Amino acid sequence: MVQMKKILCAVDFSEASKEVASYAAYLAKGLNAEILVLYVAPSLSQYVGFHVPPSSIESFVKEIVAGADKSMESFLGEQFKDVNARGEVVTGYAAEEILNIAAEEKVELIVMGTHGRRGIDRILFGSVAERVVKNAQCPVLTVRPGASYA
Repeated sequence: MVQMKKILCAVDFSEASKEVASYAAYLAKGLNAEILVLYVAPSLSQYVGFHVPPSSIESFVKEIVAGADKSMESFLGEQFKDVNARGEVVTGYAAEEILNIAAEEKVELIVMGTHGRRGIDRILFGSVAERVVKNAQCPVLTVRPGASYA
């Protein structure tokens, strides 16, 4: 029988993250599971060498992470009041970090949003959700915020 004791909920702190969080919280309550809420800050390492000093980039990333830590704390308090949830902020490429942490933490389910990009936007920006779905070692629930599921 399948048991889900740990759920990874990937967020970006947008308004859509609240809807994604509600799905994760609902599942966690029903399954008596723990939630790991994950935010991946961009590393910006690809910009080193573009006439921007590495120290400036590192400083900017540290500020992003500090802000994300504060956002995570309030997000956990607002969205996961009655659930066993903890937050983690990391830097890197979103899909890669979600997959790595899901494997390290041995989560049984990943819950994440999808922006539903199409056409040229999808070609230019790619799809984090698509990469996670294709490469995850566990099931992935994708939520398209604002979509009507009734």
